[in-house]
Parts: sequence; structure tokens; C-alpha cells
Amino acid sequence: MVAFIDDYRDVYGVEPICRVVPIAPSTYRAIKAQQTDPSRQSARARRDAELRDAMTRIWDDNFQVYGMRKVWRVLQREGWAVARCTVERLMQQMGLQGAVRGRTPKTTVSDADQPSPADWVKRAFTASQSNRLWISDFTYVATQSGFVYVAFVIDVFARRIVGWKASSTPNTVLVLDALEQAICDRMPGREAALIHHSDRGVQYLSFRYAKRLSDAEITPSVGRVGNAYDNAMAETVIGLFKTEVIRQRGPWRGVADVEFATLEWVDWFNHRRLLEPIGYRPPAEAERMYYQQNTESAIAA
Repeated sequence: MVAFIDDYRDVYGVEPICRVVPIAPSTYRAIKAQQTDPSRQSARARRDAELRDAMTRIWDDNFQVYGMRKVWRVLQREGWAVARCTVERLMQQMGLQGAVRGRTPKTTVSDADQPSPADWVKRAFTASQSNRLWISDFTYVATQSGFVYVAFVIDVFARRIVGWKASSTPNTVLVLDALEQAICDRMPGREAALIHHSDRGVQYLSFRYAKRLSDAEITPSVGRVGNAYDNAMAETVIGLFKTEVIRQRGPWRGVADVEFATLEWVDWFNHRRLLEPIGYRPPAEAERMYYQQNTESAIAA
């Protein structure tokens, strides 16, 4: 209403407009005075303005994909004492909303007759600590120069992405490079008893991939044919990637664009993105807290 009066006051005047619309001239002038001098606003209005600034910053800093729940969680982590309903009200007023996930495209090409390792996971995507269970999968991105494929390796314990690779070709080299990055980053040893789980894609069942797992003393595990739930956690992470990066920031020119955007997103995902299943913490923080608690317990013992 105030904005409407502002638009037409020079043409018709404030009082004539207020005789038509349901607002008193004194109310309009009081609102304009508060806009000019914020100190005249109510305590609630001043706090709402501060919260709007903080919420806009949080939303922008997190790829503009956080909804009300995660914006509220970040505010709490920053020390704001604010009700969840207040965050919901202000985000609705500001037109801010979280990204909504769609269906994840199918990329698995499998051969039911091809020999494969046993399924040692059986949908139990849990791990007592890092380097106990890794899961792998890849997806595709449509670009102006053709499809780009992005492979991920995820440590189940804190859902941390430990390896990834983007390529224009969905071959064994793609998934092998992502695995190699994970091995170099985490350096799992024999004592880790690490299991690597994937679907039955031909890339993951190739001789080269199996040999690299064997050389690193990692036990392979493969889900069943035609059952998406057997690699559900990896597909969930890929769904987030497609929602928070690919659909949010496209269109894409080619491999270089997708690769740089994936690099940014993986760093944010590992170190800043709040994940509900691990207590609304980033994966790196969850790992750090676990090992810190273990160290303190060992010292106390």
C-alpha cells in the first residue's frame, strides 16, 4: 500500500489517495518517517531488518539452495536466538526458498551375466568411522558441447566426498580417476578394512577398476541388478549435486564449466553445507569432532 502511494503521490497527492485506499494519511507518514529514520521503528521491525540481512547473506553464501530449515540452523550456529517460525515468515516475505530436488537420471549400464563381487553392504549405509565404507556413482550433465559425466566417491561415515572427476566420456578412466583421488586423499591402509560399494555399471566391474581396488587392499561390493536402493546414498548425493549446482546455475558450455563448478560445490559440501543425518553439521566438522572425542577419551583413559 505504501509503495502504491509512493508511485502516485506526485500525480494525485497523499490525502486523495488515502480517501480511496484503506490507509490513513497519518499512518502513511508514520511509516515513511520510520523508513527515513530506522531508530523510530519498533524493536521487532529493527530486529527483522537485522535478520533479513543475515538471512540474505546465508542464502547467498550457500549457493542460494538453503530453505527455511537450514537457514534457521545456520543462524543458530552463528549465535542468533530466533524462532523457526520467524525465519519462515521472513523468508516468505523476502521470496527466498530452497532448491527442490527432482528425479536423478539413470546412468548405469549393466550386464547381468558379467561376474561381479558380492554385496557386502545390503543397503546398510552406516560406518563406525572414516575409511570403513566408500560408495561410488556417476551422473551426466547436458552442456552446449555435449554430455559431461561426473563421478563421485563418498565416505559413508560423514557423507564426505573424498574423490570426484568430470569428463566428456563415461568410461573406466572417469571412475578410476575419482577412485584414485580418494585413495591419495585418504590413504587407507590394511588396518582400515575398507569396503568400496557401487552399482553394477560396467565401468565399476572392469578389470582395471577391480585391480586398483585390490592393489589398495579395498574390498569391492556391488549392488543387485535393477535395484536403485542398493546404492541409494550415492544417488542421494548426486541428487543434491544436480539440484544445487547443475539446475541452479546452468546452462553449461562444456567440461571446463562443469569441472570448476563441481570443485566449488564439493569444497562447500564438505566444509560448510549442513547435513541433517549427521546433526546439521558439515562432513569435515563431523569427522573432526569424532576424532577429537576419541583422542580426548584415550587421554582420559
